Amino acid sequence: MPAEGLTLRGLLERLGDRGLLILCMVLTMPFLLPVSIPGSSIPFGVLIALIAVGLVTHRAPWLPNRLMHRRLARGHVVPMLEKGARLFARLERLMHPRLWPLTHGATVGRFNGILIGLTGLLMMAPLPLPLSNTLPAYGVLLLALGSVERDGCLVLAGYLMVLLTVGYFSAVGVAGSMGASALWFSL
Repeated sequence: MPAEGLTLRGLLERLGDRGLLILCMVLTMPFLLPVSIPGSSIPFGVLIALIAVGLVTHRAPWLPNRLMHRRLARGHVVPMLEKGARLFARLERLMHPRLWPLTHGATVGRFNGILIGLTGLLMMAPLPLPLSNTLPAYGVLLLALGSVERDGCLVLAGYLMVLLTVGYFSAVGVAGSMGASALWFSL
């Protein structure tokens, strides 16, 4: 990594063919712990959703020039990438190509892209609740990692995380709705 940092465009160029999926994995790293960086879920969620549009349409996604030319500071990126590398090194022992129907083909690729986009959008929800960013981040991570490594078991785990995420957000929505109606009727 250059001392002056790297732009997002430069990072994508260095990541190569599967760069979009790898970028999704990199963008989830700040959220893999239950407590995330305040204010980062919306821009990172938007980026993941835009990348997912690119995955579904098989085109490079449109990303604003301001974002593509924004310099990522070396001091922020290197520690995050080092932590991610340690996580991926542990996961790499478990990964290998299997369950090919979940990783090969245009239709399944589009479906996985749609799920990555959905979880990216859910990651943007500004909820000050535990796991509201962590669950979608793990869904994106597992789907992207499974797609890159052609590991259908990881993709299956990603599907499970997406279901868990949707269930969590649904429960939060139902509880919020019940609380709002109880408050309304008590007035």
